[in-house]
Amino acid sequence: MRVAQAEILIIPGYLGSGPEHWQSRWEKKLSTARRVEQRDWEKPTRADWEQAILRELRAATRPAVLVAHSLGVIAALHAAQQSGDRIAGAFLVAPPSEQVIREMPAVDAAFLPIPRTPLPFPAALVGSNDDPYADLLFTRGLAEDIGAKFIDAGAAGHINVDSGHGPWPEGSLAFAHFMSKL
Repeated sequence: MRVAQAEILIIPGYLGSGPEHWQSRWEKKLSTARRVEQRDWEKPTRADWEQAILRELRAATRPAVLVAHSLGVIAALHAAQQSGDRIAGAFLVAPPSEQVIREMPAVDAAFLPIPRTPLPFPAALVGSNDDPYADLLFTRGLAEDIGAKFIDAGAAGHINVDSGHGPWPEGSLAFAHFMSKL
């Protein structure tokens, strides 16, 4: 599938993705991309985040491809439980572990448990071996549980601006390859 044939839904994580984040760059670069806006980026609630994704899925006029980062991955997995038939694929990057979510008082505990049922659409899950928000064992296990292809990003931290991933060209290539297989 070509990008022009899909609606690319950019789903940032906790605190959103600033202008230098790879998600913001992709949103500007990809002609059919749009951000799933959340009412509150600083005090995320599962119900609000999930409903925002579901609204965007209902509004889509072409096959929807999710591009989620961090807590956005968890929100996307919850939304997929209700609307997986509207999703053509998902490119999921650096999800936080259950333990990390439990330790974040600003994040709604209802994000847990993380859905682990196999997804009814193709997915890729990118993880790093030194992500401070999830160890590689968790990330690989989640990919296996949901039926996603695991992509090992090596020592890439949380795959965000703080870890040096503003443009993230390796991610762009992996996403292009993922899209070509849809």
